[in-house]
Amino acid sequence: MSVDVIMPQMGESIAEGTVTKWLKKVGEQVKRDEPLFEISTDKVDAEIPSPAAGVLAEILVEEGKTVGVNTVVGRLSAPGEAAATDGSKKAAAPAAPATDAPAPAAAKKPEPPPPAAPASAASTKGGAQPAGKEDLRRTRSSPLVRKIAAEHQIDISALEGTGISGRVTKQDILSYIDRGGAGAGAAPSAPRAAGAGPGALSAQPAMTFKPGEATRVEPMSAMRRKIAEHMVMSKRTSAHVTTFFEVDMTPVSRLRDKHKKAFEAREGVKLTYLPFIAKAAVEAIRRWPIINASVDGDNIVYKRDVNLGIAVALDWGLIVPVIKKADEKNLIGLARAISDLGERARTRKLAPDDVAGGTFTITNPGSFGGLIGTPIISQPQVAIMGVGVIEKRPVVIDDAIAIRTMCLLSLSFDHRIVDGADADRYMALVKEILQAANFTDLGV
Repeated sequence: MSVDVIMPQMGESIAEGTVTKWLKKVGEQVKRDEPLFEISTDKVDAEIPSPAAGVLAEILVEEGKTVGVNTVVGRLSAPGEAAATDGSKKAAAPAAPATDAPAPAAAKKPEPPPPAAPASAASTKGGAQPAGKEDLRRTRSSPLVRKIAAEHQIDISALEGTGISGRVTKQDILSYIDRGGAGAGAAPSAPRAAGAGPGALSAQPAMTFKPGEATRVEPMSAMRRKIAEHMVMSKRTSAHVTTFFEVDMTPVSRLRDKHKKAFEAREGVKLTYLPFIAKAAVEAIRRWPIINASVDGDNIVYKRDVNLGIAVALDWGLIVPVIKKADEKNLIGLARAISDLGERARTRKLAPDDVAGGTFTITNPGSFGGLIGTPIISQPQVAIMGVGVIEKRPVVIDDAIAIRTMCLLSLSFDHRIVDGADADRYMALVKEILQAANFTDLGV
């Protein structure tokens, strides 16, 4: 008896996932709950465990393909049963009515319209039914894409989708709008940021190299596409402004040097500078809650909990796991959470909930030697802090030159609701907390 392996739904808002890597080959045995394949979604990269013990009999969705949730991506057979040969592997397609079975690869000619279209078939603006299977595939899209199309009065069937079987993706429709393709009757949209058009992702980008030029071309990974899409969207959405503060980290450095060995022996995690900065950032938000807010139309939404995102650089991209209710944690709790989420991010063990619900983010370019950065806000948040390299530098103190452990902190904020004065007052408080280094009551 065979067991279907399906694309799981990694969170309520996730409609599809990309198979990035199969960890087993056809014919190999697999144990129940043993990692079977890796996927990438809008929210998280994850290893998916096998639903049962057996032999991987078929791979129906090859690496790099994006399919909807609950799509069968492979099949397991009982030990001893023959695995499918390469010739018996079938290309996967999204779940569809029986009347919309994929046509053979050779049959590329447009098909004539069916004599009687089902009542539930999607209609075009003129009321006509799609002409055939290619049109049906093109008009099949996620609820979000259909909502965007309705808001801008766009006929999805007129778009060339880059998703599986020509499916129109969110990136496709946003790129179409950026190129000025919204319907004439659409409601006016908010003005785009300068340069948003040329900088936006395009389904058909201009060639940036000449034929015969010494280049290597490879497609973006699913994670890289999502990062690119989110960054461009954030720059279009928020009025980005960045302020910089120099912080004397010498008191924190001395406190850390005094306790780091005992801390690691007792807690099992290293005492880095980041928990101190995170604690100061969270404490300052209590005084300036606008930093922890978001924009909802003409409303400002103040979040009661501080869900702190910590950006983690991976070999294959960037991910931001979230420490829920960081304002309720002491320094030890923050250090443990930062270490745990970072390790699980690098080993693909994060769950969808681990990367959802962030209200404020810290990113640390200084860990790679960067003096400072101007990070892009993670929507729908309104601020993100950048931590520069922490190193000894000569500074002037009381008309004398001294060697101090210094750090540059940046805050990129959304000027739609965060004024420069409030951003600077917030950062001044963060600086004050760090330079006081009054963390002795936090269990260090």
